[in-house]
Amino acid sequence: MTEKKPPVSRPPAALRSARWFAPDDLRGFGHRSRVMQMGYAPEDWAGKPVIAILNTWSDINPCHAHFKMRVEDIKRGVLQAGGFPIELPALSLSENFVKPTTMLYRNMLAMEAEELIRSHPVDGVVLMGGCDKTTPGLLMGATSAGLPAIYVPAGPMLRGNWKGKVLGSGSDAWKYWDERRAGNIGDEDWLAIEGGIARSHGHCMTMGTAATMTAIAEAIGMTLPGASSIPAADANHIRMCAAAGRRIVEMVREDLRPDAIQTRNAYLNAIAVAMAMGCSTNAVIHVIAMARRAGHAISLDDFDAASRKVPVIANIRPSGDTYLMEDFYYAGGLRALMKQITPHLSLGEMTVNGRRLGENVADAEVYNDDVIRPLERPIYAEGALAVLRGNLAENGCVIKPSACAQRFLKHTGPALVFDDYPAMKAVIDSDDLDVTEDHILVLRNAGPQGGPGMPEWGMLPIPRKLVRQGVRDMVRLSDARMSGTSYGACILHVSPEAYIGGTLALVRTGDLITVDVPNRSIRLEVGDAELTQRRAALVPQPPRFGRGYGFMFSRHIQQADKGCDFDFLETGFGPETGEPAIF
Repeated sequence: MTEKKPPVSRPPAALRSARWFAPDDLRGFGHRSRVMQMGYAPEDWAGKPVIAILNTWSDINPCHAHFKMRVEDIKRGVLQAGGFPIELPALSLSENFVKPTTMLYRNMLAMEAEELIRSHPVDGVVLMGGCDKTTPGLLMGATSAGLPAIYVPAGPMLRGNWKGKVLGSGSDAWKYWDERRAGNIGDEDWLAIEGGIARSHGHCMTMGTAATMTAIAEAIGMTLPGASSIPAADANHIRMCAAAGRRIVEMVREDLRPDAIQTRNAYLNAIAVAMAMGCSTNAVIHVIAMARRAGHAISLDDFDAASRKVPVIANIRPSGDTYLMEDFYYAGGLRALMKQITPHLSLGEMTVNGRRLGENVADAEVYNDDVIRPLERPIYAEGALAVLRGNLAENGCVIKPSACAQRFLKHTGPALVFDDYPAMKAVIDSDDLDVTEDHILVLRNAGPQGGPGMPEWGMLPIPRKLVRQGVRDMVRLSDARMSGTSYGACILHVSPEAYIGGTLALVRTGDLITVDVPNRSIRLEVGDAELTQRRAALVPQPPRFGRGYGFMFSRHIQQADKGCDFDFLETGFGPETGEPAIF
């Protein structure tokens, strides 16, 4: 990471925080006296940029366990550069523990981040995240708030280990769980896998949603160059945190804000990078939401266009067979990957270090070309994702062809329909279930409204009777999401969702469904007249919530193809309230 030389300081009167601390009036007295109440003196804040550090640490977020220490490193950097750091806690959104899904609360974190920034006497902000929804949530809020901001990614955990085998979080959990269901792994080995698969702080070390989204944050220019690839336990991560603290003070002096960084081309860069990485399917929803906050109409079509041009060159699980994020870092990290795909990038986009993207990757090298492949030797010739459309998904759905059995890319099979997750779970292990590997498992009412919150249920378990026969993949279709660490022929994000009357609500067990990934189509092989009759018989679903945040969520959440943001938070929805009044 290269830091830019600090420019000439802005006059103290130009600082936003001076509105709180500079006036010689009663309110100014109150603000200054309360800061002094905490033991600070005017020398600590007077004329200095005040830097908010939004910290998503909690006792129940293993991905962010080190943030309790890393925040001190960021503060050290802020102080070194002549700023005044203040830590503000924010929603932790622990992917492993929050029910029914952290996706229900991504927008809540975005709202919290925006209001924390807007309401406090701060001039710039450092965003500390990494666990899946924290990256988009924090960036969405900071983008809407509009102050200089820099993102500090948590970094991937160290690779897992079991009996000399390298374990990848999520991906190997699904793999070995099927072996356990098949009777091939006993209790003692299963306990050893549990203890060996996640053995340090940091987010998932596969190319799951966390690694995908922190890389996207870097690709759009919101992290220091190379920051997203550093393992959480590496000493370079500590140094990166301090460097981010120093850099945000400079950004305030330069008045470098998100709108100068997050251009449409920056988001197209992020999509190209996502494709080359073998990204999580969740990237589609989050990037669309983030871009719309920045005022750019990024859509599913942009993802599909990129997938036709940019091959998967990161040989990282689950798209790859062997390597994990630690290997990716040693191979050169995201800067090296971006150097490989420069023909597909707009290199003139500004980044948080004050340099253009092309400058940041110019000297990057690949140290292991089996981990980061050249364009002419990809692990998958097209991009990681494909967008399908048809009468079953008028507004689109998503599949990750780089991580599924290739024979399912063109497939017709009978539907086996489950109306909700409990109904599926109740029968999926039954030896009497009437199912073959050619069936298409259909889960509905698991979308933004129906889930609620669009849980990661889309990688439906393969029926146990088929697992025992050696089946390890089959087509699964839903309006849910799936973990970025998941794999298989899973078709996700069907829009509109079944809960609000999308065609998925009309599917019956036995109906034939045709999937054609090369031609980007998905079709329910039922005549229009029959579908009209079925639709007339549909009974509208009641709202999931009657009060609180969920009540607001139910009335304002948008569908997957629009990023699942709240309609009233998008850029251009209504007039901004502007700066808070100082009373």
